[in-house]
Amino acid sequence: MCSFLLILGLTTTASAWNDFGHMIVAAIAYDHLTPTARAHVDALLKLNPSYQDWVTRIDKQDRRKVAFMKAATWPDLIKIDYRYTNDGDRPKGPDAGRNIGYADKLIHRYWHYIDIPFSPDGTTLTDPDSPNAQTQIVAFRERLKDASASDDLKSYDLVWLLHLVGDVHQPLHATTRFSQKQPTGDRGGNDVRVCTATGCGGKLHGFWDDLLGTSEDYKAAMDKAKNLEPADTKLAGISDEAIWIEESLLAAKQTAYATPIGSDEGPYNLDATYKAAAREVAERRIALAGIRLAHLLNEALN
Repeated sequence: MCSFLLILGLTTTASAWNDFGHMIVAAIAYDHLTPTARAHVDALLKLNPSYQDWVTRIDKQDRRKVAFMKAATWPDLIKIDYRYTNDGDRPKGPDAGRNIGYADKLIHRYWHYIDIPFSPDGTTLTDPDSPNAQTQIVAFRERLKDASASDDLKSYDLVWLLHLVGDVHQPLHATTRFSQKQPTGDRGGNDVRVCTATGCGGKLHGFWDDLLGTSEDYKAAMDKAKNLEPADTKLAGISDEAIWIEESLLAAKQTAYATPIGSDEGPYNLDATYKAAAREVAERRIALAGIRLAHLLNEALN
C-alpha cells in the first residue's frame, strides 16, 4: 500500500519545492556531510517506515544517498498516506507542537511554513501561527544534538529537518501577503492564480514549487545538484534559521510578488522576464538550502 501511495504523487497546496526540488537540496547536503555525520544519518534513516520503499530497485552504490534524498520528501508523502491524520492547516491544541517520533500520526501541515505577514497597501496584518517551520527547525535540531534522545525520535526529527530546511528557502513558504482585496492573506501565493500554456488555473505558489522541474528521477536530481552554481560561501555559513526565513521573505517581496503579479487573486500572465528572475532566485535558494542543511547536520551529529 505504501508503494502505491508513493506513486500517486502530491496534489496538496502545502508543499514547498516539489519532490525534485527537495531531492536536489538533499543531494547537495549529502555530498557535504562529514564521514561521521553521514554514518549517523545513514543509520537513522533505516528506522523510517518508508526506508525499504526508498532503496528498492536502487543501484547498491546509490542506496544511502538516495535514501537521504527520498527522506527529504517524506513529510509531504505522509499527506496522502491513509495511516496519517489530516489535522488541518492551522495548529490546534497541545498535539500540534509535540515531538514523539514515528508514533505521531498527524500530518502537521503547518510545520511546513511560517506566514510572516506583509502588505503593500497598509492592510491590517495577522501574526503567524505557532508552531510553524521556524519553531520546528529549532526544536528538531536541538533534539538531534541531544545524546539522551532515542534513535527513533532522532530519525523522525532528521527527516523533518531534511524537508523543512528546504521549505524555508522557498520564498513563498516564509510569508503571506495581505491586501485590501485579500484581507485575510493569500496563503503564500496559494490564492493567487497565474496563467501558463495550459490555462489560468495554476497557483503562484505552485509555479515556484516547480521552478527547477518536476522529474521524480533521483539521477536527474543528482545531476542538477552538481550543475547548480555553488552557494556563496559567506551566505552558506549563516546558521540562524531566522535569517534564512528573512531572506526568503525579502525574495518574496522583491521577486515572487514582482510585476506582473498584482494585489489580488489574478490571474496573471507571467512573462519571460519574471520567469527568468524567479528561476535564478530559486536556484540560489536551493543551493543555499543544501549547503546549510549539511552544516546543520555536521554540527548536530559530529
